Amino acid sequence: MLTRIVTFLQDVRTEMRKVTWPTRAQTLQYTIVVIAISLGVAAFLGAWDYVFTQILNRFVL
Repeated sequence: MLTRIVTFLQDVRTEMRKVTWPTRAQTLQYTIVVIAISLGVAAFLGAWDYVFTQILNRFVL
């Protein structure tokens, strides 16, 4: 069992060395894109929520 764990950890280390990590600038750009898209989706859904709330308040309630 111990040899299997050691082998697994060695394989993980080998695979992690193969990973192409993004640069700091790329990470910052990707983070900004994710935040911008999240805010856009939140605004879109919030607007539709407001519209449907107004419709329900006006015609149903």
